[in-house]
Amino acid sequence: MPSINNDQLAAFAQATANQSLRGILRGLEKESLRITPQGELAQTDHPLGLGSALKHPHITTDYSESLLEFITEPFTDISALLQQLDDIHRFTYQELARSGERLWPASMPSHLPPDAQIPVARYGTSNSGTMKTIYRIGLGHRYGRSMQTIAGVHYNFSLPDDFWRALQTQEGDTQDLQAFKTQRYFALIRNFRRYFWLLVYLFGAAPAVSNNFVEGRKHRLQPLGDDSQHLPFATSLRMGDLGYQSDAQQSLFVCYNNLSSYLSTLCGAITRPHPAYEAIGVKDEQGNYQQLNTSLLQIENEFYSSIRPKRTTQSGETALQALRLRGVEYIEVRCVDLNPYEPLGVSAEQLRVIDAFLLTCLLSDSPQTSLEEYAEWLENQKRIVYFGRDPELRLLRNGEEVSFKEWAEEILHNSQACAKLLDQANGGEDYITAVNRQFAKLSNPALTPSARVLADMQSQGKSFFEHSLALAEQHRQFFASAPLACATADAFELMSIKSLNEQHQLEQSPQIPFSEYLASYYQQYHNCSCATPEKQNAPC
Repeated sequence: MPSINNDQLAAFAQATANQSLRGILRGLEKESLRITPQGELAQTDHPLGLGSALKHPHITTDYSESLLEFITEPFTDISALLQQLDDIHRFTYQELARSGERLWPASMPSHLPPDAQIPVARYGTSNSGTMKTIYRIGLGHRYGRSMQTIAGVHYNFSLPDDFWRALQTQEGDTQDLQAFKTQRYFALIRNFRRYFWLLVYLFGAAPAVSNNFVEGRKHRLQPLGDDSQHLPFATSLRMGDLGYQSDAQQSLFVCYNNLSSYLSTLCGAITRPHPAYEAIGVKDEQGNYQQLNTSLLQIENEFYSSIRPKRTTQSGETALQALRLRGVEYIEVRCVDLNPYEPLGVSAEQLRVIDAFLLTCLLSDSPQTSLEEYAEWLENQKRIVYFGRDPELRLLRNGEEVSFKEWAEEILHNSQACAKLLDQANGGEDYITAVNRQFAKLSNPALTPSARVLADMQSQGKSFFEHSLALAEQHRQFFASAPLACATADAFELMSIKSLNEQHQLEQSPQIPFSEYLASYYQQYHNCSCATPEKQNAPC
């Protein structure tokens, strides 16, 4: 790992600069499938008591009508963040109790019905709601619906302006503050892409799937019992070929060297037709939309990445347009599996390790990326996904094979320095304790969540499905044992009612024809300095 900047560590150990770290904002987006008591995918509509999936601030759906997504507000305090996520869960479980449904605790799905019977999320008849549904229909045509039932945790992270001003002063930088923030967020992202394999090793919890999930698909997995497939050293199948990966996107080199290059490569993928998707067509013979467009990407969200630069969007605005106009506001970490042993799917210790890791990525040298290094990132990701717990594992580093364990220890040692800064700012030793606990996983892979899942399946004589279903029932009982306080439950009920009213009002208001709405939306991508076809896959 490029060396961490000791001058910057010293600068942020000073009292005033150090206190800026207290202003770090964190948010969570956590996905979970609704299932029946028997573990089958719920075929019911999004529960009315949970409000409008289009308008509710905390409870929506992802790809499928059955795939819930919980969204927290941003918090400076991890305990408060997890408390809100807990409240959202408890309210949801109270509503699901009416039908007996519960949440599937694993990232890889339960037993699935045939692809056509996996329900696509619906968001009503407004133009924005219609677009969201058509986008998901398009994903189904492009990749199959089963892949879209995989769940994960997304972690949103931003640093306050006081931090950025202190860093800018320390570096002697004189550009506009937002331009500086955008530049340094991209430097963080490049380092994250270089080293996120360590997070997949430490927290990956998806080493197995049900036979049902891979039926009829090419894969490299091995049978484990009568109803499961796995690999002995796998960490996170969600992050591999069976998860959020796309053969069509393998040729897409998205450049993270600067905002302009990032916008250019993604805009190009959204605006130029792709032959395989032209064959599907935008509409079927009856005039029903099959997808939003015939390009490699329908919208930027279709690009599957372990991390994204983000900016809060305005109504009708694309994510890339928001970045182009106002720069990077925060980053979204997308490589985190659900921890099936945690009722919330994620723990405070895990978030503290990620915080220290992200700060390490930011305060370390971050050279620009070439095509060759980009290819190394992809190869290291594959190795850690399928062979991460192999004691002999080696990864690629600047064209050479290196020991996984030695490299991982180097990154964790650098993370210790940032953990100490975070503890200094917040008081206590929670961060350094969390990071220190990860070293044991490097020496003993059996301590990782992925190893624990396989060990429990084998010792209990359970399939992946049976193991996950038992944990789903444990979590249901956990949340049922302590219902929400009445005031909190009332507040969530009001949110649900308000969201339904907002959707109704939107659908009753005058709207332009959907084709015009879609054309206006896509016009924004032509303002992103799109790359020419010749430059699309060139080094940045």
